Parts: sequence; structure tokens; C-alpha cells
Amino acid sequence: MGIVSHLTRAYRWLLLAEPLGYKPHFLNSGMAVYAAYLINLTIPRAGEVARATIITNYEQIPFQKGFGTIVAERVIDTFMLLLVIGITFILEFDFIYSFFSENFQLDTLLMSSGLFVLILILTFLWISKSSSSFAQKVKTFIKGLLEGLLSVFKMKRKWTFIACTLIIWVLYVFMFYVTTFALPELESISLAAVLVGFILASFSIAATNGGIGSFPEAIVLAFMFFNLPEDPSRAFGWILWSVQTLVIIILGGLSLIMLPIYNKNKKAFKNIR
Repeated sequence: MGIVSHLTRAYRWLLLAEPLGYKPHFLNSGMAVYAAYLINLTIPRAGEVARATIITNYEQIPFQKGFGTIVAERVIDTFMLLLVIGITFILEFDFIYSFFSENFQLDTLLMSSGLFVLILILTFLWISKSSSSFAQKVKTFIKGLLEGLLSVFKMKRKWTFIACTLIIWVLYVFMFYVTTFALPELESISLAAVLVGFILASFSIAATNGGIGSFPEAIVLAFMFFNLPEDPSRAFGWILWSVQTLVIIILGGLSLIMLPIYNKNKKAFKNIR
């Protein structure tokens, strides 16, 4: 399920590239996805830059445009995660409310967000009015970035894109759920527990290098709220994290090796797009 979800992501990106006038090879997109995940294990969020760089090198898509489409993907994936959170919020309102109220100071969070937005606005105003070479380069970069983002609304195959997005996220949740079958102690797990565990595990991956160490503990925290035993919950977390990480290391490493080989011998692979 994990492999299929990542390959679906690679195919979905091809749909974003079409409105920009490019037809990248599917294998390049797939290998770029796995290479990006591998790099994210070492430097958080560096994988997105590496993925755009790979696409630029092997498909001649300008970096800012390629990166813009990847940002568009992340925006859409953020929306999907919010949708999962919304469903979970309806199912487990008491848990969600108590978790955030106990772990976050809302006043401080709002003030920090307001200050960040103010800095962004001032920076934008300075760039829009400045005629310096640096400002012009930033404007060119932002223009390409926006073009990549807006490609979502120019797609001819919007429904295919939506279907791919749903497939990716259904597979993510199902991958999480079917792994509970490995442990008899979790056979009575509820849908709400699966969703809460999935959400906290997702946040742990975003906050650390691929969820190293924090992924199993996030699942333990989530499952304990549903009175599930601690040791099997931690074992579940380590099983799921280890399998995902091992697959990414193997396929990501192979992707980095195969990318130059494949692109040097594209004619031999011309029927594989």
C-alpha cells in the first residue's frame, strides 16, 4: 500500500506538469519521489528541493516551476490532512480539544502567527517596490512558483487528479490500519483510535527527520487515550516506522543510483513513460 501510494503520487505530479507544457517520464517522477523521501530522512523538508532539482536536471523543467507544483502538492496534502482531522474531530471532539488545550498556549500561538504574517507582508511590500537585482530575481522566482501552484486549476484531467489524491490518502490510512493486524492486542482497535494515531504520527514525521524516535511515541500517546496497552502500541509504532523507513532507504537509494543510468539510456526505456 505504501509503495502504491508513492507511485500514485508520482503519477499525480505528471498531471500538474501537463498545464505547464511538459510531459515528464513517469520513471523519473517515481524515482524523484523516493529520492526526496530518502533525503528527508536526513534533512527535514530538503527532499522537496532535491525533488525539484532532480526534475530540473532530467526533465528540463525550470526549478521554480517544478518546485511550485511540488508546493501545490503539499498544499493539497495539507488540505487532505485537515480533512482527516475534521473527521476525527467529529468522532472524538473531547480528545482533540483536551490535547490541544493541554499542549499549546493559544495566546502565544496567535501572537507568533500574527508577527510572522506581519513580517511576510513587509517583506512582500519591499520586494514589490524594489528595483534591485536581488528583488528582480525573487520576483522571477515567485512568478514561476505561482505558475506551478496555479497549474492545479488549469488541468484538463481534474477528476483524475482528485481520484489520485483520494487514493493516496486512503492508502495512507489503510496502511496504518492493516499493520494493527500484526498484533493480537490491537485487534479491537476503533476507527477513532486509528485516525488519532495516524494524525499524531503524521505530525511527528513533519516535526522530525522522518519521525525517528518520535513516531512510535506519538502512536503510544494516541492509543493510550483509548485504553490500548502501551507495549503493543509502541511495538506497532516501531513495526510501521521500520517497514516504511526500510522501503524508503532501499527504493530511495536505488532511485539515486538509477536516475543517471536511466536518463543516459532513455532510448532503451522509451516505451516506459
